[in-house]
Amino acid sequence: MKNQRTLILQITLFIVTLATTSLSGAEWMFGRPFDLPFFKIENPLGWSEFWQGFRFSIPFLGILTVHEFGHYFAAKRHNVKVTLPYYIPLWLGIGQTIGTLGAFIRIKEFIRSRVKYFDIGIAGPLAGFVVALGVLWYGFATLPTLDYIFTIHPEYRKFGMGFARVVYANQSMTGNILLGDNLLFSFFKNVVADPTRLPPPQEIMHYPLILAGYLALFFTSLNLIPIGQLDGGHVLYGLIGGKNFKIIAPILFFIFITYAGLGSYRPEEFAIVDNIVFWKTIGKLGLYALFLQICFSRISDKNPLTSWMLALLSIAVQFTISILFPTVDGYSGFLVFGFLLGRVLGVYHPPTEDTQPLNRTRQILGWLTLLIFVLCFSPKPFIIL
Repeated sequence: MKNQRTLILQITLFIVTLATTSLSGAEWMFGRPFDLPFFKIENPLGWSEFWQGFRFSIPFLGILTVHEFGHYFAAKRHNVKVTLPYYIPLWLGIGQTIGTLGAFIRIKEFIRSRVKYFDIGIAGPLAGFVVALGVLWYGFATLPTLDYIFTIHPEYRKFGMGFARVVYANQSMTGNILLGDNLLFSFFKNVVADPTRLPPPQEIMHYPLILAGYLALFFTSLNLIPIGQLDGGHVLYGLIGGKNFKIIAPILFFIFITYAGLGSYRPEEFAIVDNIVFWKTIGKLGLYALFLQICFSRISDKNPLTSWMLALLSIAVQFTISILFPTVDGYSGFLVFGFLLGRVLGVYHPPTEDTQPLNRTRQILGWLTLLIFVLCFSPKPFIIL
């Protein structure tokens, strides 16, 4: 009976997530929201646009589902007790979302083997990555002609096919979201796509297959960060073992957090004559330092001062880079994920009783998977103008 209730819950969550990702997909495609009670929205989306949102939700959830079932079947192969995926819907109707916070499977027993952790961790991102490649390849290879943009922005039609030169020169793009580049996405844009059909960066998120594939690469890269209990953490732990992982993981986490906050505060911001403004700026920097300390707080349980030393060192490195390279910025959006890594998921990997090293085939797959992380990672995945 309990298993039946769980299955009904999982199916319900999937159906709701399919609906919420369709709602979000339609909003990305058409560039405007659905109407909600008590909101007066000009020209809101309706049922027709909702059904078209499936052009985003089906490939996106398809990739996500293949990813999760990669974990599921790898766990089953090793006789590890595991649940079917739980999907997490999220659509508020306010602001731009993707309709979901992802999905997860529950492993219902302690894994004692380094090899099992590796196989279960690597199976999901590899399976999802293969499908994401297919979606992106098809999306870029079958781009519609540029007049597709006129179905979204009919006001551009009067400018003809050269609308980009006129619209973006005379129109403020403040608040618009651009998709950042990564090595794979650049390859598809520059090699696979027909350059005469490739949309301007300001419009590419209106193409559902491309958006679904890009988001899949983004989440693949997050999952493959080689820290803690992320998929990438399982892979790196399997490759280098627990002793080396305890050394490498906190270093990688420090680099990640330092990059994320790079440019949040710069030394020249403190060259202020007004004392009140100066101390307010110092206060904000103090809160930022406290935030970093919380992110680093689980790195060392032996000495609580370690987290403060790491926080101050991170700020010192950020200031130094800002002085040497004034135009270099990080991506503050990663700070939220860094907080989750540092405080919730943890930087370290659970120890295993069976420390048998990986065979040659697994080692090759592991390093290739970390290469996939490099290919999928966007230093600035979403750029808000």
